[in-house]
Amino acid sequence: MHETLWFLIVGVVLVFMGFAATSFRRLPCSAAMFYLAIGFALGPAGFNLLHLNLAADAPLLRLITEIALLVSLFAIGLRLRVQMFHRLWTLPLRLGVLAMLITIPLLTLFGVYVLHLGWGPSLLLGAILAPTDPVLAHDVQVHDPGDLDLLRFTLSGEGGLNDGIALPFALLGIALCAAPDGIAHHAASVGAAAAASTDATINAAPSLHFLLSACWGVGGGLVIGAAFGWITTHAVTWLRTRHAQALGLEGFFALGLIELSYGAAQIAHTYGFLAVFAAGVAMRGVEHRASGEQSPRQTIGTVNSEDVDATAADPDKAHAYMTESVLGFTIELERIAEVVVMTMIGNVLATLPVTLFTWQSAALIVVLFLIVRPVAVELSLLGSNASPTQRRLMSWFGIRGIGSFYYLTFALEHGNADDLGPLAPLTLAVVAASVVIHGVSATPLMNWYRRLRGADRA
Repeated sequence: MHETLWFLIVGVVLVFMGFAATSFRRLPCSAAMFYLAIGFALGPAGFNLLHLNLAADAPLLRLITEIALLVSLFAIGLRLRVQMFHRLWTLPLRLGVLAMLITIPLLTLFGVYVLHLGWGPSLLLGAILAPTDPVLAHDVQVHDPGDLDLLRFTLSGEGGLNDGIALPFALLGIALCAAPDGIAHHAASVGAAAAASTDATINAAPSLHFLLSACWGVGGGLVIGAAFGWITTHAVTWLRTRHAQALGLEGFFALGLIELSYGAAQIAHTYGFLAVFAAGVAMRGVEHRASGEQSPRQTIGTVNSEDVDATAADPDKAHAYMTESVLGFTIELERIAEVVVMTMIGNVLATLPVTLFTWQSAALIVVLFLIVRPVAVELSLLGSNASPTQRRLMSWFGIRGIGSFYYLTFALEHGNADDLGPLAPLTLAVVAASVVIHGVSATPLMNWYRRLRGADRA
């Protein structure tokens, strides 16, 4: 009976979301809020059907969240239809790199001097909370390839970049937490492992070694992902257009490219999240060069439902058809991943043995949302062409969610649970607050922004 009940619950949730997805886009709330509530209701305070223990189940939670991030990062890369060295990439790079390098030190100082945490836990907390979320931010991101709106493109690109760039700082924070007493004395000589794999052993290393490893992890991951995306896309379209082979099953190519890029990046000790994002960007770039200034849908035109393979093998349409089919498949996976992970987070909130909202977590939420994020955005965008309205919205939509939950479970899996215990309620409080606050504000603010942009164009 217990198993049958689970089938009914999952079925009801998925069917309901299929009906309600369009309504959520119009209402001042998000689907993530609904999933969070479901996860909480399934816990001890509700139906008492699911009991996830954050510390004991950290490896499983990390793996599931990791898969969700990989799918989302690939989907974001596919949405960004801009040539590799276009100047529009400047702002996502600023927010994805510079804003993160500002956010982490500010949160570290706040952790040490206000929350009275050690330097290691404070740095780790900064690394956990620094990345913006690529999964929950779809209400404020690019929806269709070719959308060049500066606000949506920048927030999308930032979410694709900073989840990978946060990894070396998380590794460094774990290493500092594992150091003996006298962390301040050892801080200069403690670093992260050269390997960036989620299964890598965390070892102390000289600070220069840490810097070189981080540079290799970022650069190598981007190159590996871009290479796999370019090669795979060209190989499949060549087989289709020249030999009428490799037709159909675009979902297999999508999952295969994600896994290949991530696996190769891990073996090379680079950052797999960046590799998967770069693979999506490269696939879209190949399509963009093949289609020119026409949109993918214009390039594809009308598809004969009785002979879909003819469109897939058409030399003028093959790149656009493959890329759009892969994008549609990954978007569906992304939505399913959001259901699973947000339900898990909601259940973890219900089973957490400590108080979630305290003065410490409230202070952290206020400081992160209203001080640290705006300061990081304004400083990183100095001299840019973003308007004051766009900067304010970028400052507000620093959504924290699945990326932060991933790094929390990663830290619990690889670090000492006793040292990292105080970070769990702080991180989960920020995630829960972000899901609710940003979920409520996203629709009205983005509708206002669209009206404002329409008035400016008129």
